[in-house]
Amino acid sequence: MGSTVEDTPQTPAPRQERMLAEVHDAFGLIRVWEVDEYRFLEFGAAVEQSCTFIPDPAWLEYDYTRAMLLGALCHPAPDSALFLGLGAGTLTQACLKFLPLEDVECIELRPDVPRLAMEHLGLADDPRLYIRIGDALELLPSAEPADLIFVDLYTDQGPGVGHLAWNFLERCQQRLQPGGWLVINQWGDDNGKPLGAALLRGLYHRHYWELPVKEGNVILLVPASLDQTLDLPGLKARAEALAPALGYSLAALIEVLRPAT
Repeated sequence: MGSTVEDTPQTPAPRQERMLAEVHDAFGLIRVWEVDEYRFLEFGAAVEQSCTFIPDPAWLEYDYTRAMLLGALCHPAPDSALFLGLGAGTLTQACLKFLPLEDVECIELRPDVPRLAMEHLGLADDPRLYIRIGDALELLPSAEPADLIFVDLYTDQGPGVGHLAWNFLERCQQRLQPGGWLVINQWGDDNGKPLGAALLRGLYHRHYWELPVKEGNVILLVPASLDQTLDLPGLKARAEALAPALGYSLAALIEVLRPAT
């Protein structure tokens, strides 16, 4: 009888991590890291801003970005969108890929962010996308009104000042087209409420919806006007129809959607 070799557990191969880019600008440090099939945009000392799945740059890895896409589905047929903050551009690319958008504007504070996104993070040079460099608080008045407006203004220190600036958040809502939706990625507190909850309740008259996600953020869905309501059956139908193309379901996020608290 020949000898036998006992099966032994195989040690997983170590994750291959390498830095692809490092930039120092007027606002601090920006890095791009690669780990296996993912690439990460970092601000400052290892503060992760965005994650891109390189085989499909429109894939949304994090729940908060999926929740923001769900917010976009509140509109039955958006033609235009405004992104305040670009990051790696994954949400922008998902919206361009899966929504009937014809006109997309993005305002990004840091000039190197779009360049790095195009060079390393799969951001496509889409003719429908127009990127402007500058402070969103200053450039918002010159932006075209849009069906969808996304606010995601974060630094390595946390939310940008716009996330708690009454006048800015009010102007964001005012830049919406009739029937439009404002989608805000807001930090959550220890009680699961959005940062600045009292300000938001006063500003938007409690007429918005909240979507808490596992990363700890709370996504806010704000309609253009007080007489505009959330069509929950329509939202569910659009999310269900889109699921095969997305490769994941948004149903679990819809289940935790709640009116303003």
